[in-house]
Amino acid sequence: MTLQEQGLNRGVKSRQLMMIAFGSSIGTGLFLGSAGSIQYAGPAVLISFALVGVIVYFLMRMLGEMAVEHPVSGSFAAYSREYIGRGAGFITGWNWWFTTVVVGMLELTAMGTFLDYWFPGLPHWVTALVTLLAVVGLNVLNVRVFAATEYWLSLIKVSALVLMIVLGLGLVVGVGSEPAIGLQHITDHGGFMPNGLSGVLFALVAVTFTFGGIMSIGTAAGEADDPDKAIPRAVNSVVWRILVFYLGGIGTILLLAPWNEQDTNESPFIRVLTGVGFSGAATALNVVIVVAVFSVLNTMTYSGARMLRDLARNGQAPRTFAETNHKGLPTKALLFDATLMGVVVILNYFFEGKIFAVLLAIIVGTELITWAGICVSHLNFRKRVHNTKFPAPLYPAANWICIGFFALVLVMMGMLDEYRMGLATLAGWIVALGLIWLTTQRRSNA
Repeated sequence: MTLQEQGLNRGVKSRQLMMIAFGSSIGTGLFLGSAGSIQYAGPAVLISFALVGVIVYFLMRMLGEMAVEHPVSGSFAAYSREYIGRGAGFITGWNWWFTTVVVGMLELTAMGTFLDYWFPGLPHWVTALVTLLAVVGLNVLNVRVFAATEYWLSLIKVSALVLMIVLGLGLVVGVGSEPAIGLQHITDHGGFMPNGLSGVLFALVAVTFTFGGIMSIGTAAGEADDPDKAIPRAVNSVVWRILVFYLGGIGTILLLAPWNEQDTNESPFIRVLTGVGFSGAATALNVVIVVAVFSVLNTMTYSGARMLRDLARNGQAPRTFAETNHKGLPTKALLFDATLMGVVVILNYFFEGKIFAVLLAIIVGTELITWAGICVSHLNFRKRVHNTKFPAPLYPAANWICIGFFALVLVMMGMLDEYRMGLATLAGWIVALGLIWLTTQRRSNA
């Protein structure tokens, strides 16, 4: 078996691995993007979150099973390369790398939106530039500093979400001097499913974006200090905790304010707390949201550099990106990624307020490629590798359920005006990667 890790330091502990997965999942998708999914489905968006949560659980268990057997930083690209073919590995690897760059751009853009709460006149390109420089500075220290920082950033976000859920439930039942809000916002305004089943299905697209970053746990496997124990523990704990926090957080929003008053340009969490008279809590939560955005950007910067390094190690990217410094860090890959993310600074200068929706639509499409690569790789993995240490449940039925889900989301994207660009970008991106792969193969065989 060729799947072995060399050059990186195994400095990521089990508890930190769990928080890296948290760090890439609790961010802009939940705190800002969830407003769009609520508009599609109303309170029934909870069904959409639960459905996508089940799919993500299946995928995480598939990824976890392969990662325990082969804990490498290339993760799903390495598995696609090994169990589908080098062409699939090329497409999956470059696609995830592209995803991390675009997500980085989106988080840099979102940072300006959230800082508008305090500094409405501050240009977004300034906040994007300062944030990018801070994240790059953190990532060039060493992996232990990155992991420790991500642990504490994620702990702050999780704690804040728990406090908001508790506060929200207190308001619902009437704890203290405030009258009970009750279930009126769930039952009124068209009921639980005001837009019918179609609303629940359309919401799946936006919800898929919310869950996407959780797969970055795979690229951290190559630096886990005890992968046999750390990866199963991280996968099992992260999935159910994310689901609880997502359902709990979104459920709290739906209980505290009418679903049809959400604004996609404002965090529904901040809007709700301000609306019920907790402006102080809203201010504190906005601090946490800024931390969350920084955390996701931090993790995407880390993950993208590792994926680019893996591609270079396997001859699918310039060899210079395979190099690591004396700290075991892929510095050249890291700085190259950061430079590309920096393009969004220029975009925010010329098109402030207009690029968030475009980036979000592109990310949904690229996420589906990553998820499909994991799913198909696992199908072939189980045919060749038996008696694994961390077997995924319901094989192969779960794999085919996931594939059906991917097809459904693609259909929904084609039916929604705001996501058609993402679907077109997805098709063009796959074609471009395929042509690049064929060209490189012809040159190598010439």
